[in-house]
Amino acid sequence: MTTPQVRRPRHAPTLHVDAEGVPRFGIGHWYGLGIVLLLLAVVAVGATIGMAVQDGSKARSALLRNVDPAVLESGRLSTSISAEVGAVRAYTLTGDATGPADYRRAQTETTAAVAEMTRLLRDTPDAAPARAALTEVGSRLAAWRHDYADPVVTKTGQPSAASGEQRFSAVRDAIATERARLAELQRRSADRLNDQVERLYETLIGGAIVLVVGALGLTLLIRRTVLRPVSALTGQIRRVSQGDLTHPLQVSGPAEIAELAAHVDAMRNHILEEWRKAAEARAKLDEQTQELRRSNAELEQFAYVASHDLQEPLRKVASFCQMLERRYSDVLDDRGRQYIDFAVDGAKRMQSLINDLLNFSRIGRVNRDMTVVKCETALEGALDNLGLARSEADAGITWDPLPDVMGDATLLTQLFQNLIGNAIKFRSDDPPRVNITARRDGDFWEFACSDNGIGIDAVYADRIFLIFQRLHPKDEYTGTGIGLSLCKKIVEYHGGRIWLDIEPEQQGTTIRWTLPAIDDDSDDSTETAEE
Repeated sequence: MTTPQVRRPRHAPTLHVDAEGVPRFGIGHWYGLGIVLLLLAVVAVGATIGMAVQDGSKARSALLRNVDPAVLESGRLSTSISAEVGAVRAYTLTGDATGPADYRRAQTETTAAVAEMTRLLRDTPDAAPARAALTEVGSRLAAWRHDYADPVVTKTGQPSAASGEQRFSAVRDAIATERARLAELQRRSADRLNDQVERLYETLIGGAIVLVVGALGLTLLIRRTVLRPVSALTGQIRRVSQGDLTHPLQVSGPAEIAELAAHVDAMRNHILEEWRKAAEARAKLDEQTQELRRSNAELEQFAYVASHDLQEPLRKVASFCQMLERRYSDVLDDRGRQYIDFAVDGAKRMQSLINDLLNFSRIGRVNRDMTVVKCETALEGALDNLGLARSEADAGITWDPLPDVMGDATLLTQLFQNLIGNAIKFRSDDPPRVNITARRDGDFWEFACSDNGIGIDAVYADRIFLIFQRLHPKDEYTGTGIGLSLCKKIVEYHGGRIWLDIEPEQQGTTIRWTLPAIDDDSDDSTETAEE
């Protein structure tokens, strides 16, 4: 008795627990946790790399766009100040009229250089000492101009050369200090850039290490949660597949693997149960097979008795009745001779019926070798057997080129003989005309036997193939009623089917049947043979 299964809702949550009742995490939970941790590590590494790149970009920009240009402007400042001093000295010594203009031009260059350096150093990190030194250069240069250069050029005073040299010496000291501060700023900016580059490299290496560690962690996670449990489950399933159906499946692992193992184990139990039932059924089947074999042996014995012991008395009855008629024909009246004819006819019909029954029972029961049969040869054999009936009825038989099929030549000859014999027997007032055709229909050949006889009503389409079914009284048409049922059994034995072709306006009868085709058959022949 099987236990009824309770169907769970499709979307109902399932909590998987182990043997101790502890909930198990599924593979999705483990991978979700691992992916979240890996994503967090990737985000942290990416943020660190971004910050390092940003800081390095700032340090590089400060060095290349501010400090280095400021150093270049410092040289321009020194050159313009030297030009101012040279113009004042030349004017003092020679009194050249171009001296004041050269001094003003150099002064303009100096002012522009100071303004550019001030702009470059305004937002530069650690540039406060350099900016202070630049301011000091400007103040001392302004003092030199006020106390010495401007009075000389404008001729508003006669300052001494010693005072001018003293003031310019202070300017030179301030310029030297400003250059030293710029050099220090340039070194610090270069060091800062190098530090940021090293930090970027360290961050990249750290990120690579984090990714490698994360990949190794995921690999170990996959090995622990998937590969190892699946390998264990595979080994146990292999034992079951090799015949050890009593081996239980017990796998420790994530919830999905455990559930899969439980389902496979349930399937194993089901297969084991079905195998036990099949073994019991097979034992019963063996008993039934033995019983069928005994029954077949009895049928074989019956067939032997029917073909010999039963027919022998019938032959004696017919033979002695005929002898009685010949010996006592002069004392028998017409009624007596009629009774004897009835007895002889009954005995002969009984013999014919027994032979037909024997032939019907042997089809499918007696093993026959299937060979390639030429249907035209089988048809010619049937026509030879029907030679006398054809001649008496003046029957005309025509046929299209017929294919080769795999079958039993004797049975196929009997098939053609029964169909053509029925067409000759159930003829109309006109001489019988029978046409045999065949056409390829997929994997089968479809045959047709058409005649111009009395025809068959469509209501009897299924009845005519039943054994002992007669549509006409025996005094009108002779026969045992086994012919078409014998045809049906022969066709089905060959793997085909047979039916009555029903067409409202059709004259006569058309019986169609199919036989399996051979792959290398071809139906390209179109000529019609006629006899």
